Amino acid sequence: MATRRRSKGSAGSVDSKKRETGAGRFPIVGLGASAGGLEAFEQFFRLVPRDTGRAFVLVSHLDPGHASMLTDVLGRITAMPVVEAKHRMAVETNHVYVIPPNREMTLFHGALHLGVPEEARGQRMPIDGFLRSLAEDQGETAIGVILSGTGTDGTLGLRAIHGAGGVSFMQDPATAKYDGMPSSAVRSGVATYVLPVEKMPDELRAYVRTDQTRRTPTSIAPAARNAFDKILHLVRSRTGHDFTSYKKSTVGRRVERRMGVRRKAPSAAMSMSWATASGTFPACGNCWRRFCRATRVLTTSQWTRSFPASGAGTGCSMPGASRATRAASR
Repeated sequence: MATRRRSKGSAGSVDSKKRETGAGRFPIVGLGASAGGLEAFEQFFRLVPRDTGRAFVLVSHLDPGHASMLTDVLGRITAMPVVEAKHRMAVETNHVYVIPPNREMTLFHGALHLGVPEEARGQRMPIDGFLRSLAEDQGETAIGVILSGTGTDGTLGLRAIHGAGGVSFMQDPATAKYDGMPSSAVRSGVATYVLPVEKMPDELRAYVRTDQTRRTPTSIAPAARNAFDKILHLVRSRTGHDFTSYKKSTVGRRVERRMGVRRKAPSAAMSMSWATASGTFPACGNCWRRFCRATRVLTTSQWTRSFPASGAGTGCSMPGASRATRAASR
């Protein structure tokens, strides 16, 4: 198994600085598949243009005793360079990297690290391993994709991406040749998008574009900051989850991202948050539901315990709240 080591000297400090500030970072997309994955990969990359501003890393379940044909097959489909990953290979934008047979792969400081698997073939989870490292290395910019395959490999990796604030794309199980892996990921509750493969490239492009826009630094007015603090204190008192020490920009970006995924305008989402901080929340379970689901503060079971059905959905006084909006928040 490859061992991670922090670089010494100035190079290590530069890498750390980049990770802290996001300087020079571009989205890295980790794609996982097993049975039926070749067909799904082909569908995906036929619709991906050459200049995407992203890098793609493919992890699939390969026969350890045979050379992979995946690099050659995809090289005939996409205009991007498709290469088999090598140890310590730096990931570059507009490239596709494929895991070699009988290897496990991780990402560390933007470079691919390879190792020989220690587990028996049937017990290996190479997709989980890579997606976990992607979440750790890239944080909120991590993007995970699960395509056709049997078993549950990839679900734990997507959970790590979800926890880091990244985003996940799942092939609609109804369209997958083998629906085991997509279905497992969907059941885990961390799926951001569930789509047929042919719709993924456009949705991914739209997501990256809006996410980069949201990362443009903005200032928060003092009145809005005070309102935001009230929201976090209310969340703590009602749920026990304390977000008051989190960076306001991080929590705000999470709200905007979740509202963007749900096709709400980010500015409207944040306006809702500021406006409801003055007292709407205690009387309105639906407003709480919208905020907590937007930030993924609560799981379904935690929500049920914190906000009984008898107290939700009555008398929503959120400014501009329509009947459709209130219904959507349930």
